[in-house]
Amino acid sequence: MKPYQEKRVLVTGGGGFLGSHLCDKLVSMGYDVLCVDNFFSGSKKNIIHLLEKPNFELIRHDIVHPLYLEVDEIYNLACPASPIHYQYNPVKTIKTNIMGSINMLGLAKRVKAKILQASTSEIYGNPERHPQNESYWGNVNPIGLRACYDEGKRCAETLFFDYHRQNKVRIKVIRIFNTYGPRIHPEDGRVISNFIVQALTNKDITVYGDGSQTRSFCYVDDMIEGIIKMMEETPDDITGPINLGNPEEKSILEIAELVLKLCKSKSKIVFLPLPKDDPVRRRPDISLAKKVLKWEPKIPLEEGLKRTIEYFKSIL
Repeated sequence: MKPYQEKRVLVTGGGGFLGSHLCDKLVSMGYDVLCVDNFFSGSKKNIIHLLEKPNFELIRHDIVHPLYLEVDEIYNLACPASPIHYQYNPVKTIKTNIMGSINMLGLAKRVKAKILQASTSEIYGNPERHPQNESYWGNVNPIGLRACYDEGKRCAETLFFDYHRQNKVRIKVIRIFNTYGPRIHPEDGRVISNFIVQALTNKDITVYGDGSQTRSFCYVDDMIEGIIKMMEETPDDITGPINLGNPEEKSILEIAELVLKLCKSKSKIVFLPLPKDDPVRRRPDISLAKKVLKWEPKIPLEEGLKRTIEYFKSIL
């Protein structure tokens, strides 16, 4: 940290689910935090409690357009992350990933800031290797409905490594697997938010396919710890990509049954057709994160679900 001032940290997408938790943590660490969001999928409610903090500032801005600031570090989280949100305006999604990355990398280059890219497990597509480690190149449909996000994030990784090789920009790339917790959008359209909302309102729980497809869910506090460790605790030659997620694999049907039990719900489970290009299995190999970051998730699924259910009870 600079001896004459607190570290200035920019978080793009800071009004979103993950971004707002990251802002919370960075503010509590005493950094001067600049939160940038256009509030397409983020919400001011997620960060309203931070507005009174002297070391927090909110800027409404879309990173598809250049941004001129003086900062020491950039966490690039800006992009809708759920299929409902990123498929709503797919051209906008790919612009955010590509033009947004170019703008943030350009800013990092100008002010010599270190920059972290929040990439995604979606770059592995519908994987033919299980579990997925960082050397796997993925199995992605480049013209499918999910491609605006999947290929957008893949191209963003390319940009990060090209700026690193060509312009010596200090980069960190993480690949985030399914994450859940308080502040996840109730209409996010993803498994845990869907199931909890349906269970608490006693509506049918909709399972796509036969429920045998698997996911691995990481609680948000664990994820934020891993993200900050990657930025703060690794030398410049550790660029990533590094997987961050929970290697404990659960079937969608198991998750549905656990949510029903924890919510004490009368909902029934109903089965619907599987969406196109939906991955059948998804589980991170986090060997690299354990070795390099000394990081692995600590919060068990049941505990994390209880905390998330309490949050949903407070907002529904």
